[in-house]
Amino acid sequence: MTDSAPLQDPRDARPAWTRLAVAVLIGTIGSIGMWSFVVALPAVQAGFGATRAEASLPYTLTMVGFAFGGVFMGRLADRFGILPPLLIGAACLGAGYVAGSLAPSLALYGLAQLVVGFGASASFAPIMADLSHWFVKRRGVAVAIASSGNYLAGAIWPPILQHAIAADGWRAAHLAMGAACLVALVPLSFLMRRRAPVEAGGGAAPVSRHGGMDLSQNALLALLVVAGVSCCVAMAMPQVHLVAYCADLGYGPARGAQMLSLMLGFGIVSRLISGFVADRIGGLRTLLAGSFLQGAALFLYVFFDGLTSLYVISALFGLFQGGIVPMYAVIVREFFPAAKAGGVLGVVVMATLVGMALGGWMAGLAFDLTGAYRMAFLNGLAWNLLNVGVCVFLLWRQGGRRPAHA
Repeated sequence: MTDSAPLQDPRDARPAWTRLAVAVLIGTIGSIGMWSFVVALPAVQAGFGATRAEASLPYTLTMVGFAFGGVFMGRLADRFGILPPLLIGAACLGAGYVAGSLAPSLALYGLAQLVVGFGASASFAPIMADLSHWFVKRRGVAVAIASSGNYLAGAIWPPILQHAIAADGWRAAHLAMGAACLVALVPLSFLMRRRAPVEAGGGAAPVSRHGGMDLSQNALLALLVVAGVSCCVAMAMPQVHLVAYCADLGYGPARGAQMLSLMLGFGIVSRLISGFVADRIGGLRTLLAGSFLQGAALFLYVFFDGLTSLYVISALFGLFQGGIVPMYAVIVREFFPAAKAGGVLGVVVMATLVGMALGGWMAGLAFDLTGAYRMAFLNGLAWNLLNVGVCVFLLWRQGGRRPAHA
């Protein structure tokens, strides 16, 4: 099979599945940039003598870097293939972590995290967009598996980083992370150098004719941006502040790191299930189901804060919300041209990361104002309701029809 040969039946295309395995490994390593600060937050706050809201700002900058990096990396991948974004991402992760380990102030540390987030972005949206070109009938499953590297990172790294921070301090842990990213990601990136196969027909038809969606592509993109922001403001509260929340309740940061790992481990299961479901009912319906269930889990956080309860609810939260973000990749490939998939998905993922950044900061502010996280959970519920409303509206405009494979 040549680089330009159409990929008609992905079930028989072994190179596609091999590429998917490498993509998951890259995502597992590169997405450390999304989760490391969640674990380091209490230590960084103490190290710089900052308030909780101030100490949450580096996470916001990480998400800003991840958000804008996703757009840049996606467009770069559309034009030149996935290899250049992956190499740039590896370099930025290494440089950002090294700079963060040497930062003399919280402001400079935040700028280093901005670079870390920019580098980590190459391991998420561009990876999903790239794999969406290699699969047709199993696109939902493939995208879900590709996105699982992000949650594998969240499941594997927090306990390891918590131990490293406790043993050697957060600065030494950051230095080690930077070195590990460079050593591992550069050779793995070259295994992805082959360009995606050319799809028959040039990709999806215009939105107005594809799947019965009675909206222009610009209008659909705008609504997906609103949905992405709102779902991830809601998602950010448990993911960003769970370690600090457990420390405040007297359970200790190690318990919080375990809960975060449990949450993201179940998130992997959620992503795989969502992929299978999306291949049968479409990305939009699957997104609505995940959003509704995420709201249900947030509701439980408001009323239960016992140690056992938090373990159970964190597992449920991961199981319910893990498949949400990958569904945006499926929706993009259902309704937008294949040649624009990387750039469009980068914009939508940027919206989700803006939501994570905003949600993480808002939760820290709510804690500073009230001395507790109850208002932060309620704020997340309100944003989650907005996301559900957008999904219902889009399904209504689609007329209940499921799009054909793009």
